[in-house]
Amino acid sequence: MATSSPFPPLPPHPPQPGGPAEGGVLRHAHWWQHKWVRYGALITLLALSGLVILALVREQTGTEGFLVGLGLAVLPVPLLVAAFRWLDRVEPGPWRNLVFTFAWGACAAALIAIVANSFAVRWIATATADPAHADTLGATVIAPVVEESAKAAAVLLVFLFRRRDFTGIVDGVVIAGITATGFAFTENILYLGNAFGTDQLTGDGGIASVTVATFFVRVVMSPFAHPLFTVLTGLGFGIAALSGERQRVRRVVLPLCGLLLAMLMHALWNASATFGEWGFFAVYGAIMVPAFGVLTWLVVWTRQRELGTVRDELPAYTAAGWIGPAEPYALGSMRARRMARQYARRHLGRPAARAVAQYEAYATSLAFLRHRGRQGRGGADFVVRERELLNELWRRREVARPALEHASRLAAPAPLPVYGVYGTHRGYGYPMGAAHPQSGYYGYPGHTGYGSPRPQAAYTPYASPYPQTPYPQTPHAQAPYTQAPYAQPHQP
Repeated sequence: MATSSPFPPLPPHPPQPGGPAEGGVLRHAHWWQHKWVRYGALITLLALSGLVILALVREQTGTEGFLVGLGLAVLPVPLLVAAFRWLDRVEPGPWRNLVFTFAWGACAAALIAIVANSFAVRWIATATADPAHADTLGATVIAPVVEESAKAAAVLLVFLFRRRDFTGIVDGVVIAGITATGFAFTENILYLGNAFGTDQLTGDGGIASVTVATFFVRVVMSPFAHPLFTVLTGLGFGIAALSGERQRVRRVVLPLCGLLLAMLMHALWNASATFGEWGFFAVYGAIMVPAFGVLTWLVVWTRQRELGTVRDELPAYTAAGWIGPAEPYALGSMRARRMARQYARRHLGRPAARAVAQYEAYATSLAFLRHRGRQGRGGADFVVRERELLNELWRRREVARPALEHASRLAAPAPLPVYGVYGTHRGYGYPMGAAHPQSGYYGYPGHTGYGSPRPQAAYTPYASPYPQTPYPQTPHAQAPYTQAPYAQPHQP
């Protein structure tokens, strides 16, 4: 009886170098469809926005205030960027996405916010003849709507045009957080520069100055405020990314709900200054800090689930011979990944460490792709994308496999399961390298969705671009291979 599976059989081996791309269709591209044209237009737009926002902020703060604000506002940026990059370590997104979103937040979103907020406040002040009321309304209603919408535009652009890099909750959180970090950077320059200008006029200085008070509130107490607001939008997009292609209503409603929550929390934060002498501290302690803690827990929990997905999905490729037996565990442990990169760097240098890091990233993307395919969200290009990722792994296997095996032996708290030998999908009794006599799928007999015909020995693999100096073989490294379960098949 045939076993149904959501996946086609795995490809037996990489295509020959220099061959045509699978599934490729040659067609003439118009000039505006070229990548360099789109990149050039985007860079030009962001550069012009940056120049305009620079002129506006300098005009409001003065040259000296601008420099002071710039020096103080840059302090939390590396810490926030490092925190979001740490969250993204399981499947690191490309740097170009982070650079784009930070630049969008610091330049385009900040410019939109300054222009739109100023116009709205002036219009309300003129219509009501009450400038004080206009300022309050602008801070509590207009600013949250304008600013969160401007920041959400960057998340939307990455979601639409970099869909391959936007696959889940962590991606949404990271993209939204980096965008908000850029926006807060520019806004802090403006606030700190104006505070410094006020101190210059009043002659205040030291701890009692407005500059110190502003720095303490915006940089010390609440550097995560803007990222926290926009992360709610990122959560909406991240959950939408987990939805199927046919769940169109969900893919539209969830980002809008996240954006609405971001606006509401932003409005509450801005309105805290009007709640009395202790209103700010009440909102900060009762809402902001708990919300920050809950979101941090959610993202870390999601990160651990991603590592579990890697450990669950990669054994299929172990059974087919694409990756080594110990690699699913090593790739599902951040500690083992770090040890593998350190081992490669110590013995073969930085190029080998980069190769191992790339191998880890491609293997993680492969596991997530298969997980989406299992849930019916693989997309029309599932087979092509799977082959691309497998090819990238195959090119780096000679450098990455020894490092990952070494790391798995050091990091494993107990003897590792050898996938394909102790396999749970009717693979009992068939060690790695032995094809099932009936199905022909090695390691997973009778389960065509998880195995693949044994790789043929006649093909020519890619030539590795990395140095082929062998790793030193120590007794510690060789010992596990002389003992069960590595040497002996499972005996029921």
